[in-house]
Amino acid sequence: MKLKKRVVCIVGTRPEAIKMAPVIRAFQDCDWTETIVLSTGQHRQILTQTLSDFGVRVDQDLDIMQANQSLGALTGRLFLQLDAALENLAPDLVLAQGDTTTVMVASVVCFYRRILFGHVEAGLRTGNLHHPFPEEFNRIVTGRISALHFAPTQLSKSNLEAEGIDAASIKITGNTVVDALLSMADRTEPADFGTSGPLVLVTVHRRENFGEPLKRICSALRQLHDEFPDLTLVYPVHPNPNVHDVVSGLLGDLPRMKLIPPVGYREMVGLLKRCTFVITDSGGIQEEAPALAKPVLVVREVTERPEAVAAGVVKIVGTETVNIVETATRLLHDTDYFGQMSRGDSPYGDGHASARIVAAAHAALFDTPGGLSAVADWDLTQIPKGA
Repeated sequence: MKLKKRVVCIVGTRPEAIKMAPVIRAFQDCDWTETIVLSTGQHRQILTQTLSDFGVRVDQDLDIMQANQSLGALTGRLFLQLDAALENLAPDLVLAQGDTTTVMVASVVCFYRRILFGHVEAGLRTGNLHHPFPEEFNRIVTGRISALHFAPTQLSKSNLEAEGIDAASIKITGNTVVDALLSMADRTEPADFGTSGPLVLVTVHRRENFGEPLKRICSALRQLHDEFPDLTLVYPVHPNPNVHDVVSGLLGDLPRMKLIPPVGYREMVGLLKRCTFVITDSGGIQEEAPALAKPVLVVREVTERPEAVAAGVVKIVGTETVNIVETATRLLHDTDYFGQMSRGDSPYGDGHASARIVAAAHAALFDTPGGLSAVADWDLTQIPKGA
């Protein structure tokens, strides 16, 4: 029997927990791995809650967050604590997902220690180093030094190849968020707010929208609330004071604006199933909502997920109040336009991305002839038609 390989899965934020949970479960089901879940604690409370929705527990928590710490302070603490943790754990493979500071630091520490690092959801790019900030920088650094690149789409793979990444180290897997979504949607009922009219789900929390952009977005939400008397808006508000204090101050007096605490993944899927459409700056929801036939308005200037924009099920509206209100109003009034954006087409996966990642990791760790090329890519022509 082959010796077990130690695989460390690093998570720091709620979106990472959602997308890594099915990967962690897939590795835990293997008889050739010892799988350890390491949390940096960037979104500590909601991360633990989200992982528990999938039956995953954290084995080691670094608890690195401090109130209002700068990016430099966060990055420094991550370097010190991740370096010490990985020295102690001595993994054969480290996996992390996405574009947070946790992911970037993990990849650098693994590079320094010559540990095999696999980047889940590799190759996303906007082409603008400052949008999103600092995520685009994190992605570029991580992409340059990862050993294994698990790209969700052909476009993501092409982005990596354009940067000189060896194609033999890239595997198109689809996005693990579809794995998570499909498994949860089948066992989750739509959220019930006691209303039958349209409901808009709002998730806005990115650092790039702190300050004036968030104020403009809140102004748009207030205007929509006032102009549509049968409209309910539900906003799970991030606990960061840069978000929570602004949103509560500008929207807290509106009767049909439901400002609720952050929710677990099961509750979020219930909200997605109930809502009419989504206003968001989240990356994951741009991938999840289209699979449930929910239009998405992205309150950012650019997105690293252009596939759904090209498909017509996601629209970038920026953060100007007038643009948000205009497009949201069109969705609420124009049934043909709404129908075009709610087709249920998602170009992001078939629910088997985690299995492909495990197969590719096995090939790399056990020197399978052909390496990653021995594992079949996800066929992007097989687009799921809703969940």
